[in-house]
Amino acid sequence: MASAEEADTIDAWAGREVLVVGDALLDGWRHAAPERLSREAPAPVLRPERQEWAAGGAANTAINLAALGARPLLVAPVGDDEAGQRLRDLVKAAGVRDGMVTVPGRATTVKSRVLVDGQVLLREDTGDRPLSHDLPLPAADTLVVCDYGLGAVSGTTRRHLVERRHRYRIRAVDAHDLRPWAALEPTLVTPSFAEAGALLGRLERHAEGPAAAVAEHADRLLAAARSDIVAVTLDADGEVVAAAGRGVVHRERSEPHPPGHAVGAGDAYLSAFTLALAVDAPLAVAAALAHRAAALTLAGPGTCVCARDDLLGAGPLLDADGLVRLVERRRAAGDRIVFTNGCFDVLHRGHVGYLEQAGRLGDLLVVAVNSDDSVCRLKGPDRPVNPIEDRTAVLAALSCVDAVVVFAADSPAELIEAVRPDVYVKGGDYPPELVPEAPLVRRLGGEVRTLGYVPDRSTSAIIDRIRAKATGDRDGAPGSHPAGVREPAPVEDPA
Repeated sequence: MASAEEADTIDAWAGREVLVVGDALLDGWRHAAPERLSREAPAPVLRPERQEWAAGGAANTAINLAALGARPLLVAPVGDDEAGQRLRDLVKAAGVRDGMVTVPGRATTVKSRVLVDGQVLLREDTGDRPLSHDLPLPAADTLVVCDYGLGAVSGTTRRHLVERRHRYRIRAVDAHDLRPWAALEPTLVTPSFAEAGALLGRLERHAEGPAAAVAEHADRLLAAARSDIVAVTLDADGEVVAAAGRGVVHRERSEPHPPGHAVGAGDAYLSAFTLALAVDAPLAVAAALAHRAAALTLAGPGTCVCARDDLLGAGPLLDADGLVRLVERRRAAGDRIVFTNGCFDVLHRGHVGYLEQAGRLGDLLVVAVNSDDSVCRLKGPDRPVNPIEDRTAVLAALSCVDAVVVFAADSPAELIEAVRPDVYVKGGDYPPELVPEAPLVRRLGGEVRTLGYVPDRSTSAIIDRIRAKATGDRDGAPGSHPAGVREPAPVEDPA
């Protein structure tokens, strides 16, 4: 979940007006299922399932800005065709102000993909290049330029932006070739490693990886771009952020994702970073929010958009609504959802082993935690030992746990209804039939599993030992035994 400072930043940029100028295009995603191999050629025969359309390029950046709570105006040329109209419809539906200019007799750029079982099988690009036109350029506090070499930003338009650059306090540029934009004196540029190399003529790879290469040449990159901030995106290696006069100030790492899941993730990154700078957020906060916005879009194939509420609830700690949205995205991507619940008071080895086993049963492990009042009702007036803030923070730090949510009731039934887990897990040595939630889970189409725990490990035993030592009664304390002697472990759910 966003920190207080991050949440204040997200709230501060609400309604911020942003001018977006550049290459707008239409992304097509045609989903199909393989049926057999063709007898005519070594190629699969596909059964069409559905067609999806999304705004791409500068249009997707504008949609991300709107989804994050800003008020973007998109100024871009589009073709006089069906694709251009579809692009306008998508932009309007997303709450973006339409400043696009129709160019008669030209075709809108369309990138159409065919996906089979979530993997991109082929991509076809159509449209006229360059689709150029001199564009109207109103003043705004914040300017975002998206120049992907499709011709949207004509030489005249670029010169006008450069000449009037001081009308835009924040100037962010995402361009395949940043060299022509140095005269704009950008606040922020977001090149890929290849684009950073083109900016310098060449960027030698480093033995320690691309991040080390960027760090070594950070000052040169800043000087060549004439930018205050350079954020070099490195795909699975994350990103490196450098600032003029300060060198490298931020480094993030990313989880690897299929390329088909990352289309437009850079637009989400650029949007969040730019908005944070527009409200004068500290650079570390801006970079962290940008990284999280991009990461949130990578769950499945499609053109990436990050919404404000998702960014506020980013991270393992979620409320119920944020959890449902996360589960919906992950399930749409074909992931298997695992759900468990408990008090998790005084986290110990039994908990960790049990959660690691649970995590291996699927792709997303959700841990629901009883609130303090709920623990008190279930365990007695002297519990919990650790408050909910501590219990959830420790759980969220475990690498096997993907999402943590708090529930106030004595039963997680309402959350189970909302999540509809593929697998519901409890710890203990009793059969699944004795799990109270089993009938509900099975009615929802899920599977119930009980997992063993590490013997002689339970919260109650740990608390007893602590109390015994506190009173000095070590010899007779529960859980305290002569060397080599152990009592049988209590049959207790480790949660």
